[in-house]
Amino acid sequence: MNDSPIRIGTRGSPLALTQAHMVQALLADAFPTAPEAVIVPIQTSGDAITDRSLADAGGKGLFTKEIDRALLDGEVDVAVHSAKDMETWLPEGIVIGAALERENPRDALIGAKSIADIPHGGKVGTASQRRQAQLLAVRPDLVPVLFRGNVDTRLRKLAAGEADATFLALAGLNRLGKAEAADAILDIGEMLPAAGQGVIAIAHRADHTNAAAALTPLNHAPSLVCLLAERAMLDALDGTCRTPIGALAQLVDGALLLDGMVSWPDGRDLTRLQRSGTPDNPEALGRALGLELRVLIGPEFFAALD
Repeated sequence: MNDSPIRIGTRGSPLALTQAHMVQALLADAFPTAPEAVIVPIQTSGDAITDRSLADAGGKGLFTKEIDRALLDGEVDVAVHSAKDMETWLPEGIVIGAALERENPRDALIGAKSIADIPHGGKVGTASQRRQAQLLAVRPDLVPVLFRGNVDTRLRKLAAGEADATFLALAGLNRLGKAEAADAILDIGEMLPAAGQGVIAIAHRADHTNAAAALTPLNHAPSLVCLLAERAMLDALDGTCRTPIGALAQLVDGALLLDGMVSWPDGRDLTRLQRSGTPDNPEALGRALGLELRVLIGPEFFAALD
């Protein structure tokens, strides 16, 4: 660490700022004599555009492109992201320098005690192709309606009657102190999370050695291993926000287990597999499972989504 404070780039949503403050506190603990890190909120297109799906608006990069530009231009030193919001392919010159210990990766259901309890023909608010596909695979009678915005916005939409139920990541609710909003916490077998869900990832410019050194003590190695496996699976599947994909890696008794899912958006041909590998090569496991799922779902799937 040098004498200049680390500048933390982040979205300006309540959850993003909460996560940035977590990183700020961890840096203070790791480097108690260094200047306090400075949080730099950055308005992103993803926060500004809420009237259409991410796929229609330009993809997950809408949550990161302005922050990526600030990193590359030297306006901030590190960027704090919910890992599930990061694009599958990072811009050239940007790397993930650390992952904080993973929060609970499961999805929370709000408005009903279970998926089975949602009224027949009910509306379910979601902007996630992954959630929609897994929902419709078991409840084809339900009607997905677009829900975009931060946690409070989605809860207000639900309270206003715009849908009968909605989903939120449990990790975000926990970090915001709103866990009581969850009416049910869905089992992994029922709703496989998004790749990176529950992980806070911290990126930096690849040539910024001071930032890299600052992040080293913050990294939770098991969480980063799991994240790398999940992102490699996305890479093999050409995963974007148009693609209903779920992924969750876990370290169990020294082995790395990776659970992956791909489906048509309407829940057809939902395909789910689990494979195991070694923690020392998580990308190899992710690529192998992604390619296997790619073969099983078939080329017409990717042609149709393109």
